[in-house]
Amino acid sequence: MARTPSGDDVNADVHDRLRVEVAKRADPLWETALELHAHPEHAFSEHRAAALLTDALERAGFEVERGTAGMPTAFTARSGHGRPAVALLLEYDALPGLGHACGHNLIAAAGLGAALALNAVLDASAGRVMAVGTPAEEGGGGKVLEVEAGVFDDVDAALMFHPGVYDWTRAPLTAQVQYRVAFHGRAAHPTGNPTEGVDALLALVELFHVLTALGKRLPAASHIQGIVTDGGKATNIVPEYAEGLFGLRAATNEALEDLTGRLRAGAEGVALATGTRVEVERATLRYEHFRDSGPLSETFAGHLSGAGIGLTPPAPGVYLGSSDIGNVSTRVPAIHPFVAVMDDGSDHTPEFAAAAASPRARDVLVAVTGALACTAADLLLDADLREEAWRLHRGTGP
Repeated sequence: MARTPSGDDVNADVHDRLRVEVAKRADPLWETALELHAHPEHAFSEHRAAALLTDALERAGFEVERGTAGMPTAFTARSGHGRPAVALLLEYDALPGLGHACGHNLIAAAGLGAALALNAVLDASAGRVMAVGTPAEEGGGGKVLEVEAGVFDDVDAALMFHPGVYDWTRAPLTAQVQYRVAFHGRAAHPTGNPTEGVDALLALVELFHVLTALGKRLPAASHIQGIVTDGGKATNIVPEYAEGLFGLRAATNEALEDLTGRLRAGAEGVALATGTRVEVERATLRYEHFRDSGPLSETFAGHLSGAGIGLTPPAPGVYLGSSDIGNVSTRVPAIHPFVAVMDDGSDHTPEFAAAAASPRARDVLVAVTGALACTAADLLLDADLREEAWRLHRGTGP
């Protein structure tokens, strides 16, 4: 059940003023979303997007730091000071070949709009509002690097939403990492001296067979998906080198560690059996599983219901991929609700890219921006809500 927004007269007045500010900005926010949509940029190359967003924040009086955590397209914009502090997360990278088929143009515009509304309504003494630009969610892990750089060390919550095909209070997001597995053998002519060769490709293929058998025994949400990235150079040479890239996902960070151990053990076993030498190395940053802050998600859902959008818990047993928001959620209370901009199909498709610039997306953007702003205000103004969020965050469980 959605948490009812605070009935306190002061907070209710703040909520009303925030919604007015969001409504005033509806057209320019939608223009920002469309501008991002029309000029998609990929991981760590989102220069146009970062400039568009930081310029808007700077004009509004935010103190803007560009190049956060050593990433040229990351940024941190601040208004207010001290604690409590809330971070609104802006994603703006696109998918190669598909553009904004994950709707990050809407995520960025919503975070921007909420930050601008809060800056216009709240006194600086209420605390600190941060708009954090997080590049390369689709591959690269900007939030992971920001977590490691301490961006969220003095923050009380991190808020964002994600457009989708469901209206869900929280995101069932798994832990994820990729590993590169390389087998080293010995080259030979396949007919002239085949017994002198050690086939590295054969070893890699055998690893795929081992992982197929393993997959039948894995728990829900755990899987390994692999591709061959180097299978040899010519058919008249026994391959002395073969390489595969393997994506691992699991429901929790602990389950991902277990899965990583199984991949390594399988590769080493194949190497022993085939007389090859194997190297197993991590190829990407690790995305941790997402931990939802129930009190904050319920608060957001309550505010969004006022705009006519009802959120429900996710369907049991359904997982929707992975995201670097997981790494943030293990450090501070965080929300990542899904709000539908289309009813059928999936993101990462041309149809979803079109939906991210549709009239329905505009309505969702305005509604979500208001709900994010009101939730952030509640966090800053309501010590009991902050304490409850932190108490549950520091407890046990996913």
